[in-house]
Amino acid sequence: MARSLRNRNAVHLLTRVLNSVSPCSVTSMRSLQTLAYEEVRAPPTDKPYTSTAFVLHGLLGSGRNWRSFSRTLAMVLVDLRNHGKSAELEGFDPPHDMYNAAKDLANLVESRGWEWPDVVMGHSMGGKVALQFSESCARGDYGESAALPKQLWVLDSVPGEAKREGSDGEVEKVLETLQKLPSSFPSRKWLVNHMLELGFSKSLSDWIGSNLKRSGDQETWAFNLDGAVQMFNSYRETSYWSLLEKPPKGMEISVVRAEKSDRWDPETTQRLESLSSRGEDESRGKFSLHLLPDSGHWVHVDNPKGLLEIVAPRIHSFSF
Repeated sequence: MARSLRNRNAVHLLTRVLNSVSPCSVTSMRSLQTLAYEEVRAPPTDKPYTSTAFVLHGLLGSGRNWRSFSRTLAMVLVDLRNHGKSAELEGFDPPHDMYNAAKDLANLVESRGWEWPDVVMGHSMGGKVALQFSESCARGDYGESAALPKQLWVLDSVPGEAKREGSDGEVEKVLETLQKLPSSFPSRKWLVNHMLELGFSKSLSDWIGSNLKRSGDQETWAFNLDGAVQMFNSYRETSYWSLLEKPPKGMEISVVRAEKSDRWDPETTQRLESLSSRGEDESRGKFSLHLLPDSGHWVHVDNPKGLLEIVAPRIHSFSF
């Protein structure tokens, strides 16, 4: 009962913060030749920040897609290579894959002289970048000073190779459609209406339309489409089952599966449920599985409040 009350209090607190914008909040945008990012701090208090959370968006997105969560923690909203403000920067050598996308994140930490993040949350493709980041940290790829995150959140991202069989291929359809479109549009409204006419959902069409930037009297993509397609191919081909089966000691990996997402086949779901039901082992970290109801793959659009209810009780355990 006490635990349930604490969880409800955590959700209430974070919901209240999400639904209000304090005039004391401090938000800064900075760009490096490695990555662009937005650093968002909650309203100042007498208590210093002791932890940091990194948020990694999905394919064709940007850090700004997750601003609603930024008021709960000291957060760094990252624009992955070929996306958002990072798409405007040079210095991203191919291959455009999960390994190099994760290395970009490590380079950002080192360049800024930050502490290594305590929490890394990634949606879709960003979930696999987060897994690669943790795997590389554990392997020592980033040097002895690199510290593993204490929590890793993987939001509707299949940890193994992503099979197109059994899926309606929504992402592939979106990419194929975008590749056939011109590079600029008269307005966001034009693009959204065009996507609707092609049969895409209103929520997905609105989200695609939100990833535009102004260029003269036209709108153009806020991402490098060719580079993003290469990253998606890497996302589909990589597997992190070994990391989930034996998380590094001191780290908890939490996978959130969207109830109506087309990404999950029965075999993958059963395998995750089996890992989640294992007893604790002092030689390894923890793994947990969560179901997000009433949501398709675009979790931050379909059911952001439900996602908050899953995430809040656990991240609230840290002193942000």
